[in-house]
Amino acid sequence: MIEINATIIAQVLNFLILVVILRAVAYKPVARLLQQRSDKIKNSLEQAEADRKAAEQTLAQYKAQLSDAQQKAQAIVEKANLTARQEHDAAVAETRKEIERMKQTAQAEIESERNRAFEEMKSQIVTLSLAAAGKIVTKNLDTKENDKLVNDFISKLNKDMFADLK
Repeated sequence: MIEINATIIAQVLNFLILVVILRAVAYKPVARLLQQRSDKIKNSLEQAEADRKAAEQTLAQYKAQLSDAQQKAQAIVEKANLTARQEHDAAVAETRKEIERMKQTAQAEIESERNRAFEEMKSQIVTLSLAAAGKIVTKNLDTKENDKLVNDFISKLNKDMFADLK
C-alpha cells in the first residue's frame, strides 16, 4: 500500500509551492494576456460592426445620389428631346409659311402676267379689228369677201395671240 514517509510529504509540499509560484508568476500574466487578447478581439469586432454599419450607410447614400443623378439625367434628356421636337416643329412651321408665301407670290406674279397678257391681247385685237375694218371699208366687197377677210383676220389673230403666250 501506500507508505507515508517524508519523501511524499516533501513532494506534495514542493508541488504546492510550485503551484503557488506558477500561479503568481505564470497564471496571472497569462490570464491577463488572455483577457487583453479577448478585449482586443471584442473591440475589433465592435469596430468591424461599426465600420460595416458606416459602409452600409455610405452605400445607401451613394445609391440615393446615383438614383437622383439618374433622375436628373433622365429629366435633362427629356427636356432636350422636348426642345429638339419644338425646334423641329418650329422649323417645319416656318418652312410651311415660307412655302405658302412663295406660293402666294408666284400666284400674284402669274395673275399679273395673265392680266398683262390679256391687256396686250386686247390691244392687239383692237389694232387688228381696226385694220380689218379699214380693209373692209376700203374694199367695199361683197359678203363672201367680207367673210373671207374676217376668217383670215381670226386665223391671223389666233396665230399672233398664241405665239406671244408661248
